[in-house]
Amino acid sequence: MFGLSGCCDCVQRSGYQQISIGHGPRFGVRHIQCILVFCGLAVAYALRVNLSVAIVAMTDRNATNPDFEEFDWDESIKSYLLSSFFWGYVVTQVPGGYLSHKYGAKFTFLWGILICSLLALLTPFCAEIGGWAFVLALRATQGLCQGMIFPSTHTFLSKWAPAEERGRLVTYCYSGAQFGTVIMLTISGFIASSWMGWPSIFYISGFGGLLWCIFWYLYSYSTPADHPTITQNERRYIETFGQPRRQSSVGGRRESSAMRTPWCQIFTSVPFLTLLIVHCANNWGFWTLLTEIPTYMKNILGIDIRNNGPLSALPYFAMTVLAFLFIFIADILNRNGAMPLAFSRKLFNTLGMWIPMVALIGLGYITTSQSTKLAITLLTVAVGVNAATYLGFQVNHIDLSPNFAGTLMGLTNCAANIMSIIAPLSVGLIVTDEENPLQWRIVFYLTAGFYFLGNLLFLICGRTSPRTWNFPATDSDSHSDYSSLSSNDNLNETEPLQQHSSS
Repeated sequence: MFGLSGCCDCVQRSGYQQISIGHGPRFGVRHIQCILVFCGLAVAYALRVNLSVAIVAMTDRNATNPDFEEFDWDESIKSYLLSSFFWGYVVTQVPGGYLSHKYGAKFTFLWGILICSLLALLTPFCAEIGGWAFVLALRATQGLCQGMIFPSTHTFLSKWAPAEERGRLVTYCYSGAQFGTVIMLTISGFIASSWMGWPSIFYISGFGGLLWCIFWYLYSYSTPADHPTITQNERRYIETFGQPRRQSSVGGRRESSAMRTPWCQIFTSVPFLTLLIVHCANNWGFWTLLTEIPTYMKNILGIDIRNNGPLSALPYFAMTVLAFLFIFIADILNRNGAMPLAFSRKLFNTLGMWIPMVALIGLGYITTSQSTKLAITLLTVAVGVNAATYLGFQVNHIDLSPNFAGTLMGLTNCAANIMSIIAPLSVGLIVTDEENPLQWRIVFYLTAGFYFLGNLLFLICGRTSPRTWNFPATDSDSHSDYSSLSSNDNLNETEPLQQHSSS
C-alpha cells in the first residue's frame, strides 16, 4: 500500500497537483453554515414524514382524539398517499442540481422549504374539503418543492466543505435529516392524541419550516466568497486545501457556475453509474422502512399509536447517534492519512448496507407480538447502522466531481427516488393482509436483497478520485490533450484501491 508521499506522487504523475494551505479555524463560518444546513434538513424531513404517523390517526379516530374527522381510506389509498410525495420529488432533482449550480444553493434551498412549509399548513383543509385526492395532489406538489433540496445541499457543501473535512461535514449536515425524522415521529403520536388533534402535526411542522427560512435567508451564503465576514485564512483553507486540480487550472480559477455540464462524460462514467445504482438500492431499503414501520408495528407487534411514534423514531434516533460515532471512527482511521480514501468509503458503505441486510433477514422470522423487543432491536439496527453510508456513497458525488456535485446528486437522487415511489406501492401489493407476518417477511427479504447487490457493485466498481470532466477546459488545453486526459480517467477507474489518496 502506498504511503502518503506515494499517493502525492501518483497525483502528480496523473496530471494533478496537490495544493495545501494550512488549517482553518477549528470552529468557523463554515461550521455555522453546516448548522444551518443541519436544521434545514431536519425541517425538510419533518415536513416529509409527518404524514407517516398522521395517516394512522386520520384513519382511526379511536386510536387518538375522537373529536377530529376520520377518513375511510383503505391500504391501497394510503400507499398512494405515502408515495405521492415522490411523484413530484423525482421531477425536480436534475433541475434542482442545475439551478443550484447556476444561481446558488442558498436560494434553491430556501424556496424549496418555504413553499413546502406553506403547503403543510394547508394539508388539514385540503383533506377536509377534497378528501384523499386533494391530499395526494398537495403531497406531490410538496415533493416538487423538496426535490431541489438534496442537490442544493451537495452543491452548497461542495463550496463550503474543505477536502480534508468533507466526510465529517457532510455527515454532520445529513444527520439533520434523521434528527428531523426522530422529532416528528416522536411527537406526532402525542400531538394526535392531545386536544390539538392530528391537524396540529401539520401546523407545527409548517410553522417550524417558516421559522427556519428566516434564519437561512439572513445568515446563509452560497459560497465563501459571498460571505461578508469570513476571514481570508478560512476562505483560502476552504477553497484550496487538499483540492487536486489540473496543472492548467492553477494560477487562474474559473467559476464553476460558468462551466458547461459534461453530460456525455457523466453518463459514460462507470463510477458515476455505479453510484447511481447503489443510491437506488439504498433508497429502496431506507424508504420502505421509513414509510411502513408505523403500520408494521401496529399490526404485527400490536403497539398502539401512543407508543408507536416514539418507537418508530427509535431507529432514526440511533441513526443520528451512530452518524457521529462513525465520524469519530473515521477520524481515527484516517488520522495522518493512514487509510486510502477509497478503502474508507467502501468500508463504511459496507457497514451501512450489509449489517442492515442481516438485520432485515432476521426480522423476517418474527411472527408474533411476543418478540416485540427483538423486532425493535433489529429495526433499530437495520435503520441506525445505515448512517455509515454518509461516509460511503453519500459523499461520493463530491469525491467524483466537486464542481458538479449538485448535478450528480440530482441525477442519482432522481433515479433513487423512483425506488421511493415503487417501494411503498410494492408493499401495498405484497401485504394484502397487514396482520400476516409471512407477507411482511417477503418485504424484508426483498429489501435485504437490494442492500446486498447495491453494496457489492460499489465494492467492485466504486471510485473516489475526481473525474477529468470535473475540471474546466482552458485556452491552453488542446482538444487532443483533453481527450488524452479523459482516456487516462477511464483507466483510473480500474486502478488498485491502494493508489487512491486520502483527503
